[in-house]
Amino acid sequence: MPGGRLTHEDRRRIAAWLAEGLGYAEIGRRLGRPTSTISREVARNGASGDYVADHAQRVSGHRARGRKPARPAESAPGEQPAEVVRGFVDQFATLLAATGLPRMTSRVFVCLLTADADGLTAADLVRRLEVSPASVSKSIGHLAAMELVVRRPDPGGRRERYVIDDDAWLRAWQADTGAHSKIATAARRGVEIFGTDTTAGIRLGAMGRFFAWLSEQMSGSTLTEAAVYDALTVLAALVHADRPLTLGTLATALDWPEDRATAALDAIRRKPAIADPLALRTVGPRTYTLTTRPDRLSPAQRKALRQ
Repeated sequence: MPGGRLTHEDRRRIAAWLAEGLGYAEIGRRLGRPTSTISREVARNGASGDYVADHAQRVSGHRARGRKPARPAESAPGEQPAEVVRGFVDQFATLLAATGLPRMTSRVFVCLLTADADGLTAADLVRRLEVSPASVSKSIGHLAAMELVVRRPDPGGRRERYVIDDDAWLRAWQADTGAHSKIATAARRGVEIFGTDTTAGIRLGAMGRFFAWLSEQMSGSTLTEAAVYDALTVLAALVHADRPLTLGTLATALDWPEDRATAALDAIRRKPAIADPLALRTVGPRTYTLTTRPDRLSPAQRKALRQ
């Protein structure tokens, strides 16, 4: 009832709406309460900067009965105070949530990020974050799909432990790079379906060019200087010939063994930016030529150049 004490259900709604990113004013409007009531409730009954409905209800009950609420578990010697850790987790998670990562997943991720080398079990995460096992399970699934978390057996029992290891960033980077390349390829297929001069084709073309550039920039280069030199030599040969060349013809003209020419062609495929603004094209069995990259010129530019 508006004006009376907040009920447990009210507090559950406040916690849910805060997790959705609603402000105090909007929450107050939905509950029919002044904004000051909501801000005071969160400030007085929140747990180290994080509002949890069950905790807030217990604290409020203790206060109403004139007893001090139970103190949170103390940290082990040598560890940072629990309230400091919780405050950091909440602050960092808020920043990650602003990038698009779900808030609960962000909290689980930062909790694992600040754990020791052995990681944490699901029960550890439930206890530290004061959330349901289902919330932890869903967040772990999300992080595992992004390859940010590794599952390891718990030496002391049958539970799994979740760890962010040293290779997590490389795996996540490679996963993103691969996804960008697939998006670029799909966009180019869309251009072929809808046509280069249609509205959809123009949009998909711009999208394909952007994600192709992003993929190339993120992929980096693992090619040696010799491999890049050979790739550039093959490109020069194809430009000079101005016609398709078979692998055998190319290797003979360069006075190379075929495996060296094959390696150079593979390097161009692996790192298309080497040939930019040209693109290697296979036109027959082991036969190659060069064309302009389809994403270097817009449909309007191609049309103007054909006139």
